[in-house]
Amino acid sequence: MTKPKAAPRARYTMEFKQEAVRLVEGGQSIAAVGRTLGVVDQTLFNWVKAKREGKLSGADSKPVSAEQMEITRLRAELARVTMERDILGKATAYFAKAAK
Repeated sequence: MTKPKAAPRARYTMEFKQEAVRLVEGGQSIAAVGRTLGVVDQTLFNWVKAKREGKLSGADSKPVSAEQMEITRLRAELARVTMERDILGKATAYFAKAAK
C-alpha cells in the first residue's frame, strides 16, 4: 500500500502573522482569532509567543494582497457557518423525532 500524501504545509506572510498577533493582543481570544482567520490555535499561540520573544518571522514567499486575505477569511467564515447550519439541522431533526 502507498502512503497518502500529507497536505502541503501552509505558509503565512509576516503581515498576516502580525495582524493575527495584533488581534490577540487587542483582547480577542486565540480561539476566536483562529476561527476567523482559519489558523490552528496552537499555531497562533506560537506566533504570539514568538512575537513576545522578538523572533516572529514570515514566509519568504510573495506578499498576500488584501483581497487574498479577505478571501481566506471569508472561506473560513463560510466553513464555520456551514458547520453551524449542519449542526442545527441535525438538532432540529433530533428534537422533532423526540417530540413524537
